[in-house]
Amino acid sequence: MDGILFDLDGTLLDTLEDLMDSVNYALQTEGFPQRSKQEIRAFVGNGVANLVHRTVPKGTPQPIEARCLETFRAHYANNMNHKTAPYPGIMPLLNALKQRGIKMAVSSNKFDAAVKKLCAEQFEGYIDVAIGESETVKKKPAPDGPLLALRQLGCRRKDTLYVGDSEVDVDTAKNTGLACVGVTWGFRDRDVLEQKGAEYIIDRPEELLRLI
Repeated sequence: MDGILFDLDGTLLDTLEDLMDSVNYALQTEGFPQRSKQEIRAFVGNGVANLVHRTVPKGTPQPIEARCLETFRAHYANNMNHKTAPYPGIMPLLNALKQRGIKMAVSSNKFDAAVKKLCAEQFEGYIDVAIGESETVKKKPAPDGPLLALRQLGCRRKDTLYVGDSEVDVDTAKNTGLACVGVTWGFRDRDVLEQKGAEYIIDRPEELLRLI
């Protein structure tokens, strides 16, 4: 195995608290009801536009939803790394992978600037390539981000694993032609990953080393 592509939110980083704080700040600004952590957990995975769409009240006029999205983006850009941290076992895993010479990339549906900032601040020296959603990179499950990451890493699909926590990640791996490792410590339960057809499912980060 030469390379691993990781999802970010719910896979490497527990970002739920900071996401919830920024979502609720945006909702409060518009006078909308607040959302719970469990609600945010269920809504995460398809990019911030979909996250905001799911959190605003049904029937919210599009211009107000768009304003809410911009408020969220601005708040999150300045507050994305207050409570966010790697899941237990992630840093030892990345260190072990680096020692084995495995190239590592992140492909996320979070907006590109946030992905690059979080990877630089949380995983300096470990993540070789960090790619998020942008005007030139379609969000997952489109294979654009993972394929770009493979090119930049210089890795072949047959020698690379994709690791993620959601149904979007399983579909992304399939669309990219990669074997998928589903993780159960993130934002989705094991049954979701099983139903989607992840080739492997692990409960702890160190279990990934057995698959390399």
